Amino acid sequence: MTIAEIMPFSVLLPLIGAPVCAMLPGRRLPWLLCLIVVPGSLVIAGMTLDAALDAPLQYAFGNWPPPIGIAYRVDAANAFVAVLLAGIATALLPWARRSVNDDVPDRQGPFYALFLLALAGLMGITMTGDVFNVFVFLEISSLASYGLIAYGRDRRALLAAFRYLIMGTVGATFLLIGIGFLYIMTGTLNMVDLAERLPAVADTRTIDVALAFIIVGLALKLALVPLHLWLPAAYTYAPSFVSAFLAATATKVALYVMLRFIYTVFQPDLAFVILPLAPILLALALAAMLSGSWKALFQEDAKRVLAYSSIAQIGYMVLGVGLVTAAGLTASLLHMFNHGLIKAALFMGLGTVAYQAGSVRISRMRGLGREMPWTFTALALAGLSLVGLPPTAGFISKWYLINAALDAGQPWLVAAVLIASLMAVVYVGRVLEAAFMQPRPTDAKAVHEAPLALLLPLWLMVGANFYFGLDTRLTVGAAEAGARALMAGSGG
Repeated sequence: MTIAEIMPFSVLLPLIGAPVCAMLPGRRLPWLLCLIVVPGSLVIAGMTLDAALDAPLQYAFGNWPPPIGIAYRVDAANAFVAVLLAGIATALLPWARRSVNDDVPDRQGPFYALFLLALAGLMGITMTGDVFNVFVFLEISSLASYGLIAYGRDRRALLAAFRYLIMGTVGATFLLIGIGFLYIMTGTLNMVDLAERLPAVADTRTIDVALAFIIVGLALKLALVPLHLWLPAAYTYAPSFVSAFLAATATKVALYVMLRFIYTVFQPDLAFVILPLAPILLALALAAMLSGSWKALFQEDAKRVLAYSSIAQIGYMVLGVGLVTAAGLTASLLHMFNHGLIKAALFMGLGTVAYQAGSVRISRMRGLGREMPWTFTALALAGLSLVGLPPTAGFISKWYLINAALDAGQPWLVAAVLIASLMAVVYVGRVLEAAFMQPRPTDAKAVHEAPLALLLPLWLMVGANFYFGLDTRLTVGAAEAGARALMAGSGG
C-alpha cells in the first residue's frame, strides 16, 4: 500500500475505535484501547507528513475521482496540523488515566468514546479536500466536545457545555451558509475544483457574502475576539484532561480551516486585495492579544487564567496571518504547533495540582510549591515557554513573529507582542508567587507530591517545549513547507 492509501486510517482508527470503546466496561479497557488507537493514528500522520513535504497526497474514496467523489488531499500544511493533533492526544493519554479516574469515576467507556470521536473529527477536518466534509467533521468533533465538557465535576460544566453548544451551532450555521453559496455559484464542493471555478464568479456579491459568512463562522470556532465568550467557561469547568486536549488542538484546527479557505479556495487576491480582510484580522488579533492578557491578570481560578491566555495566544496566530506574507504565515503555523505544546503542559500541570490538592484557585495554592516541588517546577518551566523566554518553543514562535512584523514594515506590532508578553509574565508570576513565596495556611490539609504516573508525562511535555526550542528543524521546516503549500493556492 502507498502512503496515500494508508493516510485515511489516521481518521478511521479513532472513528472505528469510538463505538467499540463505548461498549467496554470498567476503567482500564477503554483507556487501553485509546492507548492502541491514538498512537497508531500518530504513526500514520507522521508518515503522511514525511511524504507530503515533497508533494501533496490524494486519496479518492471508492475510486471516484474528484470533484465527482470525495477525496482526502494532504499537503505540508494540513499534515503538520495532523501530527500536532495525534501527537498531543498520544502524549496526554499516559497522564490521563489517573486524572480521568479522579474526574470521571464511572462510565469511562462513553467518555473515552467521545474523546476518540473528537479526535477523529479534528483529524478528518485536516485531511479532507471537500468543503462540505469540513462541516461534517467539524460537527462530529464539536458534538463530542460538548459532551466531554459536560463531564466536569462542577455543575457549571453543564452551563459551559450548553453555551459552547449554542455558540458553536451558530458558527457552524454561518459556515454551512457560506459553503451553500459557494455550491450555488460553482456547482462543486471540492477545494481544488472550487479554486479553479471561483475566479469566473469572484466579482459577484454572492462570493463576497460567502467569504464573510465562512470567516465569521470559523472565527467563532476559533474563539477570536469578540466571538470568544464560550471559551473561558469551557476550559475552566471541563475535566482536566479535556481542558488540556481542547486547548492544545481545537482552536488550532479552526485556524487551519480559515487558512485553507483563504489561500486555497478563495485565493489571497480576493481575501486580501478585493476585500479588506488583512486590516480586520490585524485589528482583531491585537484586540485578542491585549484583552485576553488583561483579563487573565485578574482571574482567581488558574484554569481560567490559562483560558484567557489562550484567547491572547490565538491573537498571536492571527497576527501572522494578517501580515499577508510568507514569513507571517510561517510564524502563525509555527505558533499553532508550539502553543499546543505549551498549553498541554500547563493544563497537565494544573490537572496534577487539582488531583492532589482538589482545587486550582490561586488562593488555595499558597505554599503548595514547597509541598509539590516537581509539579510546580514543571509549571514554572512551561510558564517560561508561554512568556516566550529562550530556549523554549514559545520563544521560537515569538522570534519568528517579530521578524515577520519587521519584514512586513510594521515595527509597531513588535511593541504589541512585547506588551502582551510582559502581561504574561505577570499572570504566570501570580500563580508561581502564591505557590512558592506565600506561606501555607495553618488550617490547610497536608498535600504530597503527585505520583509518577502524573509527573512523568507532565515532565515529558515540558521537555518537548525545551526540545523544540533548541532543535527547530522539524517545526520550522514543516511550518515553512506548510506556508509554501498554502501560498501556492491549490497546493501545487
